[in-house]
Amino acid sequence: MKITRISIWHIPLTSHATYYMAEGKTCATVETVVVAVGTDAGLTGWGEVCPIPHYLPAYARGVAPALTECASVLLGADPLGADALMARVDTHLIGHRYAKSAIDLALWDLTGQAAGLPLYTLLGGRRQPDLPLYHSITCVDPDEMARIAREAKASGITQFQAKLGASGDWQTDVERLAKVREAVGPGPLVYGDWNCGATTLDAIRVGRGAAHLDVMLEQPCATLEDCARVQSATGVPMKLDELAHDTGSLLAAHALGIMDAVALKLSKFGGLSATRRARDLCLHLGAKMCIECTWGSDIVTAAALHLGAASPPSRLLNVCDLSGYVSPRLAPNAPSRTSGLIAPPDGPGLGITIDEDLLGSPDLVLD
Repeated sequence: MKITRISIWHIPLTSHATYYMAEGKTCATVETVVVAVGTDAGLTGWGEVCPIPHYLPAYARGVAPALTECASVLLGADPLGADALMARVDTHLIGHRYAKSAIDLALWDLTGQAAGLPLYTLLGGRRQPDLPLYHSITCVDPDEMARIAREAKASGITQFQAKLGASGDWQTDVERLAKVREAVGPGPLVYGDWNCGATTLDAIRVGRGAAHLDVMLEQPCATLEDCARVQSATGVPMKLDELAHDTGSLLAAHALGIMDAVALKLSKFGGLSATRRARDLCLHLGAKMCIECTWGSDIVTAAALHLGAASPPSRLLNVCDLSGYVSPRLAPNAPSRTSGLIAPPDGPGLGITIDEDLLGSPDLVLD
């Protein structure tokens, strides 16, 4: 089998609510990049990457130029077995992991289709039938955040991420965590996420003010060292996100004692191939994992669910149904949440069927 064509679309995804985050960051309508890898065997593999603006060193309009640069390596190559071809791509174009992640997903999809197996089988086998979800709550008035949390809990959700820092005062962040905890009661996991936007002083004051609430802190500061200072001063468990993106960052965070949990996002690491290796390292290091992607619709959601399903249940903190937060949906038969859980697709490869009428004509074709 040989790759004969790479097609690229740019699709706006509108969030069900505007997400307000620290340092004035917002997420409302974001452009996702959909990639189709066609072959001479008539099979098509699908990939997706959706960078949030001002969030990580990635942007949607950088994907097509990066893939154009890699076309000479990809076109005519055997797509089966993503690791081998992605190693050649990495040699040809250093960095740009987020752009490469879409190709990596498409190669895994093709491999699964050719084998007639769902990706979770190729990734080691399905370890659990359904995966736990968290619900992300935008940083708004504390009472409104509590209302959102109650509504999500009524649907079966037991893990809640409360965005912090948008109002710029630590007291309101403590109130946000307190109101969300009161809304969901004791037991469910509640964690406050600054997306790197807090100073150590503010994060420490919030952590100390909320320590009695049984909460976790997520990525308060922009460096591992500052996150370590916050954890040391508060004694509150910590989850990493933006700063966890490769083997070195995972090892450094573990050495600093700030990786009780970690977000493994496909686009940060460069796709399923690299994220699977990160998953295995985290199993060795003892961290619980959220397996997801930065943002996106049904393609990245399906890919993350396959890796989550192939991971030990005791070490999988949660996954995220990203496609449930946005419209339009790209695949009508893709999974949706049910009673706070979600299951991976069972069909070959990613196991979803893309609505190509919705995509329309591609913005770029490489052949």
